Amino acid sequence: MFSVLFCALIFSALAVSADQLLLRNAIVHTVSGATLNPGDVLIENGKIKEVSTHITTEGKSIDLKGQHLYPGMIALDTSIGLTELAGVRATQDEREVGDFVPDVKSWVAVNPDSELLPVTRANGVTHVAPAPQGSIVAGQSGLIVLDGWTSEQMAYKKPIALHVYWPNMELDLTPKDKVRDKSKWKSPEDQAKERTNKLKALDDFFQDARAYILARDVAKTNASVDPGRNPSWEAMRPYVRAELPIFVHADDSRAIKAAVKWAETNKFKIVIAGGRDSWMTADLLAKKNIPVIWEHTYQQPAHDYESYDSHYAAPGILHKAGVNVIFSLGGSTFIASLIKNLPYEAAQAVAFGLPEDEAIKGITLYPAQVSGVADKLGSIEPGKDATLFACDGNGILDLRANVHHVWIAGKEMSLESRHTRLYNKYKNRP
Repeated sequence: MFSVLFCALIFSALAVSADQLLLRNAIVHTVSGATLNPGDVLIENGKIKEVSTHITTEGKSIDLKGQHLYPGMIALDTSIGLTELAGVRATQDEREVGDFVPDVKSWVAVNPDSELLPVTRANGVTHVAPAPQGSIVAGQSGLIVLDGWTSEQMAYKKPIALHVYWPNMELDLTPKDKVRDKSKWKSPEDQAKERTNKLKALDDFFQDARAYILARDVAKTNASVDPGRNPSWEAMRPYVRAELPIFVHADDSRAIKAAVKWAETNKFKIVIAGGRDSWMTADLLAKKNIPVIWEHTYQQPAHDYESYDSHYAAPGILHKAGVNVIFSLGGSTFIASLIKNLPYEAAQAVAFGLPEDEAIKGITLYPAQVSGVADKLGSIEPGKDATLFACDGNGILDLRANVHHVWIAGKEMSLESRHTRLYNKYKNRP
């Protein structure tokens, strides 16, 4: 009996050590706390067990001397996974027909075999949130992990947000005789009327959803008032109740102010996505505790009175006011192949006033918080997922840095992609 017990204990100890991995001597960017140089991170069963300056274990270890260790980066509001080739319509599935389709679920349409996913993952981006696109209420997005055979396996959290595209509040004052297609020209009065109608339709839709949800709740005790199940309004439940955020896509300062007022009036939880002019309303956004998903780093300033560096400096201005800035490249299908460049969006802002630690949070911790997964992702802390990457150079904000390892939930991922395959193919050409 004793020998059987002894053997069981031995095998149990071996199993534990087999599931352990120690990452040693790295420059550990915990994000939520101090940077350890050098530091060790102990991984056990896909979770971070310990973070310290020195850890001893009998399990497998990897020496990362001179390399920087970060939590996996998170890209919000993107079309990656929903598109492959921007110029080929058959490879695009980023939108549905209709102005109000809140029941659309973006994670269902993700293509797990997309060649863009391993390219993105190879630079340390481990999670993305493919966003549905549309004219007003486009649907819901979920957080996708870049590992898995099917879209169901890749869905890390679903849903995380509802996407509302705020009606354009900028007037096109181009004279009719200057427009190539005269049939598409609209007078300022017509544009204002169209905007007013869209805003009313948006508000009516949310009010109808609120009334429906209230009626459904009452129907639990009084079936006679049950309005029947409506999938569109049913999908609105967590957003009307401010249980999940609404990503309001707005660029113009007037649109941002209007969206903030709308959210305050209705007690909605919102995040400004795009936010081109958000730096002009930084104090308002800080006062209302509204984060900004900044997507205009490398775009030309929209107004002739702006300095050339207004978009480079905007994240720094927002941070100084007290706004949490999340970096993204936006949901354009032409940008999907460049999501791998996420850290360089943040790096440009550092060169123009944003503190480096805030830039790192803007691609790790802040998007995790907005997505509701900060207890699992976004920083290197005991108990969180062992989703990490290691790079050389001066850190991930350095364009010259190369990622050498990526782990998702403790499993090391291959860094092979279409890029590396083509490189090796033509490098070895006879």
